[in-house]
Amino acid sequence: MSATAATAGLRPPDGHEHEPDQRVTPLELFFDLVFVFALTQVTAALAADPTWEGLARGMLVLGTLWWTWVGYAWVTNRLASDEGLARVALFAAMAVMLVVALAVPGAFGDDAVVFAVGYLLVRQLQTLVLWRAEPDDPQVRAAVGRLAVTSAVGPLLILGATALDGTAQGAVWALALVIDVSGGWLSTRGGGAWRVHAGHFAERHALIVIVALGESIVALGVGAEAAGLDAGTIVAALLGIALVAALWWAYFDVVAIVAERRLAQAQGAERGEMARDSYSYLHFPMIAGIVLLALGVKKTLGDFDEPLKAMPAACLCGGVALYHAGHIGFRLRNVRSLSRPRLTAVVALAVFAPVASEVEALVALAVVTAIAVAVVTYEALAYAEARDRVRHALG
Repeated sequence: MSATAATAGLRPPDGHEHEPDQRVTPLELFFDLVFVFALTQVTAALAADPTWEGLARGMLVLGTLWWTWVGYAWVTNRLASDEGLARVALFAAMAVMLVVALAVPGAFGDDAVVFAVGYLLVRQLQTLVLWRAEPDDPQVRAAVGRLAVTSAVGPLLILGATALDGTAQGAVWALALVIDVSGGWLSTRGGGAWRVHAGHFAERHALIVIVALGESIVALGVGAEAAGLDAGTIVAALLGIALVAALWWAYFDVVAIVAERRLAQAQGAERGEMARDSYSYLHFPMIAGIVLLALGVKKTLGDFDEPLKAMPAACLCGGVALYHAGHIGFRLRNVRSLSRPRLTAVVALAVFAPVASEVEALVALAVVTAIAVAVVTYEALAYAEARDRVRHALG
């Protein structure tokens, strides 16, 4: 690393044989603690309003939280997060994000203004840090300039939506989120302005998947505590942990390894575009799926011997289906091949979803768990040789 880069706290350009081994810092993990709380707040808000309208609002809120986290994943990939400007920015962003997370349950109600103002501030802080990072690089300045427009317009629309309610408010939120998220594509067109450190970027997103899975385990614990510890609750909790373990396996056994290697092999613009598509965009359905699953499991533990209501049943099945759909897109983007076992699981879960609200919640959870476990079991056996090559870096 040059003296100038070291002084500025910048990660050096990557994609070359001398790329240093930059990993996620303790400060980034500390930053993620606020995101953990925000995910918990989303799950709690969905549980408090288990309706289709509540589900739509919850997904819009989750979208804004995710895009905020994504923005700082790019910041800390661009800058050394535990040095200088980036360190101060992360602490400031944590403070604002904590207020945003506290406002999640009332984001469409009494705390709408607090949420909107916090979201606007935390998005503007991101673009300010990126703007000041490399003042002499016109390509970076142009990319950040494009990002600054969408990251202002989107949050301002959400602030404007506080004067509305019902369908109109939701529609403006949806438009705002589309505009804000489009900034990721606009600012990375050509990919050249963003020198992505592959190892750090992949690890950062792998850790946030663990964070989300951990939140589903928290939902398991909360649901079990509220239900009381009897035989049915214990069985439901064990099925829940088996389901979460299967989802962990689906990502970390092979997928995460292959994706990181593929990102590291990419060069220049291709790497920036792959990072944007595979991680910033295609990880959202995975995270959303885990949050929906957490709600379904929480409701199952709350009343395991009764059928789930339609919305929680859809979340239980649809959450796992959405998680696998994200994996399908992830694989298509990275290696241009279709995962048929996971596509089969998505179809099976879609077929079972209408039935899930007609049977006891414990039965529904058992079926969903069986599907998720079957996917990873089949892949481990059917692709054993290829799996071994990937995991042990054989030829």
